[in-house]
Amino acid sequence: MITKSPYLEAPPRLRAFVRAHEASLVILAAIVGVVGGLVVAAMSAAVDLLHMVLFDLRAGDRLSSQAAIDPLRALLVPSLGGLLLGIAFMLLARWRPAREIDPIEANALHGGRMSFRGSLIVALETIWSSGVGASVGLEAGYTQLSSGLGASLGRGFHLRRADQRLMVGCGTAAAIAGAFSAPLAGAFYAFELVLGGYTPASLTPVGVASVVGYFVAHAFTPLSLGVASGPAVGIVVGRDLAVAALLGVFAALFGIAIMRGAGLCEALLSKIVPWPPLRPALGGLAVGLLALETPQVLSSGHGALHFNGIVTMPLAFIGMVFILKTAASVISLGSGFRGGLFFATLFLGAIGGRLFAYSVDSIWPGLGLESNIYAIIGMSALSASVIGGPLTMSFIALESTGDLWLTTAVLVSVIISTQITRELFGYSFATWRLHLRGETIRSAADIGWIRDLTVRRLMRPDVMTVNAATLIGEFRAKFPPGSKTQVVAVDDAGHYAGMVFVSDAHAADLDTKKPLNSILHYPRVVLHPGMNIREAIAAFDVTEAESLTVVETGDQRPIGILTEAHAMRRYAEESERRRREVVGDG
Repeated sequence: MITKSPYLEAPPRLRAFVRAHEASLVILAAIVGVVGGLVVAAMSAAVDLLHMVLFDLRAGDRLSSQAAIDPLRALLVPSLGGLLLGIAFMLLARWRPAREIDPIEANALHGGRMSFRGSLIVALETIWSSGVGASVGLEAGYTQLSSGLGASLGRGFHLRRADQRLMVGCGTAAAIAGAFSAPLAGAFYAFELVLGGYTPASLTPVGVASVVGYFVAHAFTPLSLGVASGPAVGIVVGRDLAVAALLGVFAALFGIAIMRGAGLCEALLSKIVPWPPLRPALGGLAVGLLALETPQVLSSGHGALHFNGIVTMPLAFIGMVFILKTAASVISLGSGFRGGLFFATLFLGAIGGRLFAYSVDSIWPGLGLESNIYAIIGMSALSASVIGGPLTMSFIALESTGDLWLTTAVLVSVIISTQITRELFGYSFATWRLHLRGETIRSAADIGWIRDLTVRRLMRPDVMTVNAATLIGEFRAKFPPGSKTQVVAVDDAGHYAGMVFVSDAHAADLDTKKPLNSILHYPRVVLHPGMNIREAIAAFDVTEAESLTVVETGDQRPIGILTEAHAMRRYAEESERRRREVVGDG
């Protein structure tokens, strides 16, 4: 019986051609690049339209660049928008109770498989969240939908696991390249954060997708960070490298505080607000109250992120925006709005770098630090701490300014910021949120195959059992030397009691009238069928056992045997297989 596939498939001959020719992946990557660029343009236009309608803006105006907005709209739009979003979440939970998978999780645990429908839902939620003024970025929606479409394309061609993961990386590369007008940054975002590393096999497809995504998005909506290039930024000298290193330390500490703050806000609201739809409504109201003081806290901060203007504003105003934007971002994410912190950390890092330069100048007036330089260093260092990807942030600075020496200072700062964050915190914002939900991944490196390689798949099901109350003499008669290596002992109810080594039972100095209970090994150590191979190997290491019994999780009945030698051999074989897939070797 032939069942209909739940997703679109390419014709069999075309699928076979693509799987047989590595160069065909480049064509698929280019298609993903076009899609990613269109996603960026469409989502940006949708948010701009929402801002025009809901906040009464003129065409081309940016919400976060307004000097003031109508107070009633500032309060009502985010709060009512949050309430509608919360109700939508509640209704969606009945239809799709499972949490949607993001690109990092998909590549780490699921071999690059993502739901297109789920990705579209996340993108729409992100558009609405930013459109009603919540202090969240669109990059999460950009990458989610672009990578979801890339995953769907790969699934339609029945790509191998490594190639399927590559399509997800291509989608994110195209989205980030289009969003920031930075093809190099887009490519390295995919390498560092979504693919978990760079390989020669992935260079061409990811690079093509990134460049194509940049050109397509730029053709529709030329996006810019507003960073000046060349001498307008300032001249970097030797002392700036040392000061940039210090800024990297502060950026890491502040980035960790933002990530923990979002988690604490989410946990606090979950406790004190029993009805879930009310949480984003209250979060939206709080953001609206902050917007009454300054509209720069609203939405992603695209309009406010123009360094030539922000760095010349009064320091008191910059300090106020820095504090309020931080609070708005933490509240927005903690209350349940969809989005990310990419744009927010760029904005906060820029004005934070300005404040840092002023503070250092106040302590050491002779330095005369250039605020433009430290705005760019600050945005890169803070984003590196929160988002991860030090090279991604360095390339954003390079492609935005065209200043190689400034990029050197940025690289120093982001390296220190990233390292401190790894040492003190251990997560980026994306993996931290997964950690709060019970996952253990720290990057997009492919560990899904480890979870797929379970004890149930590895064990030998032919279990020989004996009652633990059997006398040793009876056991000797039933199991002479050489008949078995070990036998599993069970109690009267059939539950696991321990393991009997046949050689031990035939030792000359044993009292044959004693029961097997006196010579049992590993009475409290068992494996469960759902454990993965890495957990099983850890159990062998702790017990120093050569084989262990597999029991059902509920009733402790033996269902199989797994030896350490077999587990290690299968782990080595699968590791080598994945390595060859990644590097494109056969």
